[in-house]
Amino acid sequence: MDLVFRGARVVDGTGGPSYTADVAVHGGRIAGIGRIRSGGRLTVDAAGLALAPGFTDMHAHSDLALLTDPDHSAKAAQGVTLEVLGQDGLSYAPADDRTLAEVRAAITGWNGPGEDADFTWRTVGGYLDRLDRTGTAVNAAYLVPQGTVRAYAVGWEDRPAVPAELDRMRALVAEGLAQGAVGMSSGLTYAPGMYATAAELAGLCRVVAAYGGYWCPHHRSYGRGALGAYAEVVALAREAGCALHLAHATMNFPENAGRAPQLLALLDAELARGADITLDSYPYTPGCTTLAALLPGWASAGGPRALLARLADDAEAERIRHTMEADGSDGCHGVPVDWSAVEVSGTADPANGAWTGRRLRCWEEARRLLLADRLGPTVLQHVGHEDNVRAVMRHRVHTGGSDGILRGAKPHPRAYGTFPHYLGRYVRELGVLTLEECVAHLAGRPAARLRLPDRGLVRTGYRADLVLFDPETVAAGASYEDPRALPAGIPHVLVDGRFVMREGRRTGVLAGRAVRRTPFRGR
Repeated sequence: MDLVFRGARVVDGTGGPSYTADVAVHGGRIAGIGRIRSGGRLTVDAAGLALAPGFTDMHAHSDLALLTDPDHSAKAAQGVTLEVLGQDGLSYAPADDRTLAEVRAAITGWNGPGEDADFTWRTVGGYLDRLDRTGTAVNAAYLVPQGTVRAYAVGWEDRPAVPAELDRMRALVAEGLAQGAVGMSSGLTYAPGMYATAAELAGLCRVVAAYGGYWCPHHRSYGRGALGAYAEVVALAREAGCALHLAHATMNFPENAGRAPQLLALLDAELARGADITLDSYPYTPGCTTLAALLPGWASAGGPRALLARLADDAEAERIRHTMEADGSDGCHGVPVDWSAVEVSGTADPANGAWTGRRLRCWEEARRLLLADRLGPTVLQHVGHEDNVRAVMRHRVHTGGSDGILRGAKPHPRAYGTFPHYLGRYVRELGVLTLEECVAHLAGRPAARLRLPDRGLVRTGYRADLVLFDPETVAAGASYEDPRALPAGIPHVLVDGRFVMREGRRTGVLAGRAVRRTPFRGR
């Protein structure tokens, strides 16, 4: 045996009762569970520690961070052993040279400019190959980003796709799935994915269903039209026969205080009809996105350069302001923007760093910052409700996702704290979930959604992606004041049977690789 953990409290990821056992690891897999008489080359006294399958971040924005900072302590220290990338319909593959340059500009606020990445790939398979060659602290799966696909095949125009463009998009999605993507994401409040019609989305979802993947939409509204937006994606998935995973599912803004039960009732009715639905959420009330994302969709038509030109034009800027403050833009979920709820969390250019931590006072401040920072600012939006957060995380199809944006001088603490915050705050302190339930939400259920046959559970023969933590002390270190502080109470994390965290410290081991799910043509 390579390694034996003695006397651990095994929380196996099924949601069933925990139990005390030794766990042996050999050759990157779990080799035995029970009373292990023989020792390993290394024996670890795990008494008092919970041993669980490594956690899966179902909504990660580490697409460039894994390449430019493969040490990736932000997630490894939390016990995360797998991240799902390509979220919200925008990432870096598939693309041609034009599309890649446009997407890089559009999501600088999420991932940074990527100056340390060479961007030589152009396909999903090429991106996954790059992850393998680089080596990372944790594993990564990928969703084909529908907005990037639309930018590639159609451009950034706000119009329906013509038949030839639809065929091209279907082919690009199929190619990405064939190369190992686990599904498709959409960002339906982000250009250009937001310009897709329901028929276009249904057509792409049929391709996803044929390859056995799932659709992960950031739907059209988390605010004024939230329930209607949820109903739209549920109906589209039903029409296409596609599995559905709802991204960062919650109900935000004053209009939706206490309304999470209505969302859950909608999902329960669909689940009762046999639908395949899951969702993810983060255990915090503020959201986080780019400042540019709050603008109306029509302002982004034509791409980032066109948006900057509109911002620089006084008449167009006034039109944007009126849409945001009087009507409620689609980018701000149909709710007139409350600038006092918008806090700058980071800028692309350090010269604009004085804005970080400030709440915006008016449109003119937002406009000035967008122009100076070339659409780069990220923001926290203080629009959530604690009762909604708790209601969603209790649901039987819930999984954990950080939606963590790692860049910026003052990022949202969810990037560094989501998983220990679930375990410390919502399990130990508040009792919203039991420890066994929570580990199932963070490990077992995500692996089932991703259809990974040998991950997500502590079982003999499964991959030894494991986390050992102290249920009595585990806690998020990250806070709004110190958002990059690492967690407490998580001494050991293994990926593929190798310590990536040992005694609470990064080991330098880069055991993570791309997780490619073998697709099948279901119909």
